[in-house]
Amino acid sequence: MELTTETFRPEIDNAMLSYDRHVVCVFKTPDECLEAIERLMIKAIKAYENRAEGMRHGIALDKEITIMLSQSEGDQPLCAIYFNLHTPYSREDGGRNIVKPTAKAEANPPE
Repeated sequence: MELTTETFRPEIDNAMLSYDRHVVCVFKTPDECLEAIERLMIKAIKAYENRAEGMRHGIALDKEITIMLSQSEGDQPLCAIYFNLHTPYSREDGGRNIVKPTAKAEANPPE
């Protein structure tokens, strides 16, 4: 069976319905999201088809979307599309609205 993005059209359509209904803070318009899902699906299919022996998954992701194709008992792999939840207040950069103390302020804390 040849795998294409159309093989997983029901999963893509369901993900887009979920995106339109539930995802409120992603930096993609619905059209950009659909393009990203289709692009990632192609990558996930390639990863799945070229996986090493004993491996069961093909995975593709960007900062906001993860697609996983998993080996199943049937001809077609199972497909999962996840929207990665994250916050602009990540610890990595200290957050967008958090003011980092300056070296001078750290050396002379208020009493």
